[in-house]
Amino acid sequence: MRCACVDIGSNTTRLLVAQASDGRMHEVTVERAFTRIGAGRRREDAIPEAKIAEVADVVAAQVRLARGCGAEAVRVVGTAAIRCAPNRDQLAEAVAATAGMEMEVLPEEEEARLAFVGATRTLPTLPIGEVGVVDVGGGSSELVAGTLTGGVSWCVSLDVGSGLLTDAYVRADPPAAEELDAVRVHVAECFAGVDAPQPRTAYAVGGSATSLYRLVGPHLSTKVLDRALALLGRLPVDQVAQRYELHPERVRLLPAGMLLLRAAAETFGVPLAIAAGGLREGVVFEELARRGALAMVAD
Repeated sequence: MRCACVDIGSNTTRLLVAQASDGRMHEVTVERAFTRIGAGRRREDAIPEAKIAEVADVVAAQVRLARGCGAEAVRVVGTAAIRCAPNRDQLAEAVAATAGMEMEVLPEEEEARLAFVGATRTLPTLPIGEVGVVDVGGGSSELVAGTLTGGVSWCVSLDVGSGLLTDAYVRADPPAAEELDAVRVHVAECFAGVDAPQPRTAYAVGGSATSLYRLVGPHLSTKVLDRALALLGRLPVDQVAQRYELHPERVRLLPAGMLLLRAAAETFGVPLAIAAGGLREGVVFEELARRGALAMVAD
């Protein structure tokens, strides 16, 4: 059995098709488009009509791909950039007309919960005890804690993401020291007062985290993040993109994403490890579980 998720985020629109086999979820195909629906917008601004048409076309193409891969169920979900837009209904209507699909706009708590499910249920070894998950997106960042059997026990959604910070502060290539300092100040203000649990382990999901795997590997201590940030402060975007086989737009967003991840690691009190799964994996996992192909809770 195969199911799929199209995730319309602030930076990207992504497709995941996965299937259940041997009690685990296995990726069949993925696709990503940098649609940047949140680019240059304040949270209360409307999504431009041209961007609505572009995103609806991308969603339609990804839904066709999912169906062509044999997906029995496809869910289209939207996150922060859509949640806050005054004309989000217009985007929903365009997606329905172009892709023939209903778009679900996820509340903050549901976005955080699905990221937790996707992160924890795709780990090679299922975690024991309290686990933290941080999902850095383009328009918001979610911090979640809970256990595999008990689910989410704590979460917070911060109105800050890699796209919002990059658009607000970063102009130079590579980013100037004073630009990164301004991002640090903004991040510190957003994290001030967040009283998070101190889990045994914590995982990072989202585009910034998965891209960082190519730069530094699977473990994101504050020292590792500082070294990676220093590298991006020395080299232009195109050179980093070519060296590490990353999309240039992702490289441009990475410094802000790294500073958010660094703050999350400090908040949880443990280094972060990069998880293979996130929001999309959580959506697909639960769809497969609803159809009896996977167990929601491990034996």
